[in-house]
Amino acid sequence: MLKGEEESKMASICKGKSSWPELIGADGKCAAATIERENSLVEAIIVPEGSSVIENFRCDRVWVWVDKDGIVYLVPVIG
Repeated sequence: MLKGEEESKMASICKGKSSWPELIGADGKCAAATIERENSLVEAIIVPEGSSVIENFRCDRVWVWVDKDGIVYLVPVIG
């Protein structure tokens, strides 16, 4: 199974909305606020492009990957 498929499968066991493809191209801070409003069980964490993050899976976390201009460039998903 590919990493993305594993993440999707694991995210499906978490409660509430688990993926926000509509936020690609959005301002990172606005995206984080939207994610936390739409699923109060998660914390949205803004991560600048090129940063490293811990790779353990958690149902209460969403990485919001932003480019140098603060724009979301990857689909935010629970993990």
